[in-house]
Amino acid sequence: MKENILILGAGLLQKPAVKAAKKFGYNTVVVDADPGAVCVPLADRFEHIDLKDKEGIFSFAQQLGKNGGLAAVFTAGTDFSASVSYAAEKLSLPCHPYESSLNASSKTRMRTCFMKAGVPSPSFFTVTKKEIENGAVRELAAKLGFPCVVKPVDNMGARGCRMIRDDTETEEAAFDAVANSRTGNAVIEQYMEGPEYSIDALIYNGTMTITGFADRHIYYPPYFIETGHTMPTSVGSTKRSELIAAFALGAASLGLTCGAAKADIKYTKDGPMIGEIAARLSGGYMSGWTYPYASGCRLTGQAILIACGKAPVYLEQHRVPLKFEPPASCSGRTAPFELYELTCSCTSAERAWISIPGVVRSLIGIDAAVSIPGIQDVFPRAHSGSHVTFPRNNVQKCGNVISKAALGADASAAAEKAVAGIVLRLETGCRETDMFLAGNAKDDFPPSAYSLSVDFNKISGTIPMNARISDTVPEELRTLLASGETDWNHRTFSMTCSLFDAVCPEHPELDAVTFWNAVIRGGIQGALYASDTAGECV
Repeated sequence: MKENILILGAGLLQKPAVKAAKKFGYNTVVVDADPGAVCVPLADRFEHIDLKDKEGIFSFAQQLGKNGGLAAVFTAGTDFSASVSYAAEKLSLPCHPYESSLNASSKTRMRTCFMKAGVPSPSFFTVTKKEIENGAVRELAAKLGFPCVVKPVDNMGARGCRMIRDDTETEEAAFDAVANSRTGNAVIEQYMEGPEYSIDALIYNGTMTITGFADRHIYYPPYFIETGHTMPTSVGSTKRSELIAAFALGAASLGLTCGAAKADIKYTKDGPMIGEIAARLSGGYMSGWTYPYASGCRLTGQAILIACGKAPVYLEQHRVPLKFEPPASCSGRTAPFELYELTCSCTSAERAWISIPGVVRSLIGIDAAVSIPGIQDVFPRAHSGSHVTFPRNNVQKCGNVISKAALGADASAAAEKAVAGIVLRLETGCRETDMFLAGNAKDDFPPSAYSLSVDFNKISGTIPMNARISDTVPEELRTLLASGETDWNHRTFSMTCSLFDAVCPEHPELDAVTFWNAVIRGGIQGALYASDTAGECV
């Protein structure tokens, strides 16, 4: 009889774990609160358990151990590494200690561990809803100085996370953070200025092997929206070594000893500073897609072997030793682990596409995106009928593409070309879309597709029925035709005009002011929305 592997989560990000466990000959059992999750039909068994229910997960894991044996409890890309450790530790299975996983799940505990161990991380305060109501959060923000950041203590995907730029934003941002916290707590912390990176690692038997180091592409303040990442990093070797050393010290301070670890970390004017360390493989598409494409290593499978108490053979055969080189802020510290790395031989890039607010009528360009050389995967998240919005967190993005190429520039170009060709055409008559398009082009959030300040009083007349809009661009907008500025989905103004002509060669007569304002504010989506709305009025 096959042994079982219990996998927490049955979404797309758990698919590599299900596939790896099956490849190793295990019986795959997934638990999730959603019986319709994509991995449910792929697994050998599904059990409807909320991932927050650690006692329920332990009880079920105990039952699996009695009925055929339980080889491991595992997760990737979820918030629930502590639930994994709770069940695994009780059943004497390999895992990070439960208390250590709690340290990596609560930002308050995490930052306290960092502070005690002298690991570089931002200054912080923990706040509750009551303290916000009493006005205490304003005083704390003032002590940290502006800008600062508020985020839930126990959530991922940047939900409830935002920058506080001045005192007027403090309370609203803090209330949103605690609303997105399972425990009703938030941290308000020093803002870290600098480029951001994600680093994955596997820790076992006193070793730490770096299994992915990516540049993160974060935009749209006051929120922190990751529009993609590129693997491997382009950071210089000295800074890279310092970032890895800070990660190692941070992981050790949390007590992580057996399993995966993931760091979000910045390089600031004072050197590396850790945003967070999770006791699991990274979310997004890094551990399950971009790193395997870039390195040739199916990382999730190696992590599962460690969870089963087995040697990660591929890792041990191909990794190379790293020298521990701590940053100046950690001068004199010794390495907490033997450090290794499994390097990348090519580049993989992930890019997301996003939408203005509205309801999706149709999705255009998916087949063309798939056919672009270098594109490996296209993952739409929004479909016909989906309600979409300009993202305030990473869960609200509309889809992702992943590319692979020998050179970093080629991988990025392929991914961005694919995103640029994908269009979410929106239903007309939507109040949210109308409000967005009526917004001020100078609004910082949500931002306009193009930043050109236009005096629309100088634009008049109409665009003739079925005319190519590329040929009717008014003088006031012509500077954009030669501009390299792109919208949120990597489209220049010229590309947007050409795309409209390709998608909508037949259109009614269009009011020039309404149409061009929609283009500046909403890009191709605004253009199509204005045209479709005009067509309904004919």
